[in-house]
Amino acid sequence: MQDHEKIKGIYYALLAFVIWGLVPVYFKALEHVQPLEVVAHRIIWSAMFLALILLVSKRLVDVISLLRRTPALLIGLFFSALVISVNWLVFIWAVGQDRIVETTLGYFINPLINIVFGFFVFSERLRPLQWLAVALAAVGVIYQLVLFGQLPWVALVLAVSFASYGVLRKKIQIDAVGGLFIETLWLAPIALFYLFYLAQSEGLQFLTEGVATSWLLVAAGVVTSVPLLAFAAGASRISLSLIGIIQYLGPSIAFLIAVFYYGEPMDLQRLVTFLCIWAGLLIFTVEGLLFQKKKNSEYKKNN
Repeated sequence: MQDHEKIKGIYYALLAFVIWGLVPVYFKALEHVQPLEVVAHRIIWSAMFLALILLVSKRLVDVISLLRRTPALLIGLFFSALVISVNWLVFIWAVGQDRIVETTLGYFINPLINIVFGFFVFSERLRPLQWLAVALAAVGVIYQLVLFGQLPWVALVLAVSFASYGVLRKKIQIDAVGGLFIETLWLAPIALFYLFYLAQSEGLQFLTEGVATSWLLVAAGVVTSVPLLAFAAGASRISLSLIGIIQYLGPSIAFLIAVFYYGEPMDLQRLVTFLCIWAGLLIFTVEGLLFQKKKNSEYKKNN
């Protein structure tokens, strides 16, 4: 039974990261819509879809009562909502600007940024090879800075905002679905106000750009929520180290789509940066697996 649950967990995790890898294609189809309007729809329809999920699973009342008991939870989710909205906006903008490759760089860097945050925020001790992995990522970023005279800001904003979101959510005791539901509720009034403003100024593209566009905007809530539900189901069944390996599937799929389908440039200079990041990730992954194996063997020996 345990092996069966582990296999299910792997399938759930694979589903989540495959969807996240294909998400740029979805939002590429909405590149003719203003990024802020896309984000607004993503917030509103996510809130409605998650409310339906919580209602069907009979958990909506529990989530609301939890917030009444712990007001600090509501404040924490307000800040995490702001951070994830920045991540969504930059990602959607970058996809529309043919910068999918740079978004993938951000999500490849993300695990290494998590290490740094763990060190500074949670006082976690870093092992020597973890420092080497972070150093290689830093070399890749510095290389771009020296070569092009500018930071890969899209990648850095996505990596830092997602890592910051992870830190905030780690401190907030609520499940992924309930947490995202409250976050979208916080952002919903702002999103509705913005859509109302667009409608008043005749800039609203929802219901004016054709049926296909309108349905794509509505379905953005499902595209946002489904991989999160799959990820939560997978993470509860398999180890974090296995999740850590599978997570590279998402940006890898997006990277291949960007280069070979959309024809985004991948010259030698850019490739050097990616090679530094990939080398860091390889060291980070292998070191993590070996450390976990050693830890497990010591546990079995002592028990």
